[in-house]
Amino acid sequence: MAYVADGVVTDDTAIRDLLITNKTWAVVGLSSNMARPAWGVAGFLKGHDKTIVPVHPRAESVHGERGYGMLEEIPFPVDVVDVFVNADLAGPVTAQAIAIGAKAIWYQLGVVNEDAIKLAVEAGLQVVVDRCPAIEWPRLIGA
Repeated sequence: MAYVADGVVTDDTAIRDLLITNKTWAVVGLSSNMARPAWGVAGFLKGHDKTIVPVHPRAESVHGERGYGMLEEIPFPVDVVDVFVNADLAGPVTAQAIAIGAKAIWYQLGVVNEDAIKLAVEAGLQVVVDRCPAIEWPRLIGA
């Protein structure tokens, strides 16, 4: 069941709009490991005309896109920070997302950290929790 709290985007229309209007997605936890869900979701986003930015301590290039070790190293604006790390690490990632001026933060399935969510909401980010854009896109937009 999805986390629901004040300020968290749960309305299908709002999630659809977030998916359509935001172009640049920093995918935190994305590596070249094709077996990891982040790899497939990043490929899905790229296949739907999104710019993906791999963020991983090893700063690997993934799907032909240059990787960065931390969000703060990205030299251009990021619309959405897509969080694929353990929920215990979501707080520092959220603080970095706020620091770089991201518009939204998307906590992937199973990434539920109430303190991080509260921080993101209080900072005015659009916040999606415990959902996956590769699931929501076909459901709300179509293929």
